[in-house]
Amino acid sequence: MDVATIGVGITAAGAAIGAGIGNSIVISSMLSGMARQPELEGKLRTNMFIGVGLVEAVPIIAIALAFMLLAR
Repeated sequence: MDVATIGVGITAAGAAIGAGIGNSIVISSMLSGMARQPELEGKLRTNMFIGVGLVEAVPIIAIALAFMLLAR
């Protein structure tokens, strides 16, 4: 096993952990806001999906870059 393979594994693990933490923060904040103001459920849900999409974009880019570096 060379250093690049270990680096890709560490990058993948960090991206997955970061996405999990980010998603949990976004979703818990949405649920907290919905509990406080139920009439804003639709708007909060829309913003939550945008936030989750942005949180998920970063790990996907990280994995793609890691595999590109591995292919060198």
